[in-house]
Amino acid sequence: MPLFTIYSRPGCHLCDEMKDVVARVARRIGGADVVEIDISSDSDLESRYRLEIPVLMIDGRKAAQYRIGEEGLLRMLEGRSDGPSTPGS
Repeated sequence: MPLFTIYSRPGCHLCDEMKDVVARVARRIGGADVVEIDISSDSDLESRYRLEIPVLMIDGRKAAQYRIGEEGLLRMLEGRSDGPSTPGS
């Protein structure tokens, strides 16, 4: 099961879009751990990511910033060595 980490901040429409995409993909693959981190509450994260949000990490590796679609994220998961975790597979 992949771990999705989304770096975002409140009021960011791109962040909301990415969270929706990740949630839909997590449902399609039968579940995933999703962690949302608000960069506005941490000055180090704010300085690191303020111009890049949203940033999506998969299992600790940067996978996307700004936007990603469901199909693109699914392809990315399929490209991992263990592939996506899908029900019945």
